[in-house]
Amino acid sequence: MSQQRSDTAETGTRARTRRAILDAAVTVLSQDISASLGDIAATAGVGRTTMHRYFPERSDLLAAISLDALEQADAAATRARLDDGPGADAVNRLCQELFEVGDPLMLLFNNPQLMTGKEWEEESDFDREVMRVVERGRSDGSLDPDLDAAWALQVVWALLYSAWMHSLESGVPKLTALSLCLRTVDKAFRP
Repeated sequence: MSQQRSDTAETGTRARTRRAILDAAVTVLSQDISASLGDIAATAGVGRTTMHRYFPERSDLLAAISLDALEQADAAATRARLDDGPGADAVNRLCQELFEVGDPLMLLFNNPQLMTGKEWEEESDFDREVMRVVERGRSDGSLDPDLDAAWALQVVWALLYSAWMHSLESGVPKLTALSLCLRTVDKAFRP
């Protein structure tokens, strides 16, 4: 039994260390995409040896950031309960949840060369799920019946990006930027 606890603790520590490295990498690379692994390790509070144990090469770290951002977006969709209520409400909840994933997504959007994995090459389950919600909203009357689902997905991403940038560049509180984003989605998508 004590062996099991030890394994669990090690897994927990490994998970926290990996998370700290990924979070530090997003922070550092957002400011300087050419920052060294040493800079990232220092920000994460780990040594270079530890950094290389988790991510032997820079490309491994970049691939992990890309995949982690997609996983965070999927988790945001789950938290948004996309199957609950009218389609318009689900889109609103999705925008609110995705807004919280802004830092890693902004890093990827501002550095598209980081989106090179096969998971970026084709329409994802996430994209299909969001378009399905838009179709549901069109059917239930909560969204404009002429709104193209693929277009709506692009508009959501564009508005989220605009809200993140507005907060970053203008110093507007994040809550204000999110409120503007949600208001714009509401005005653009409702009949």
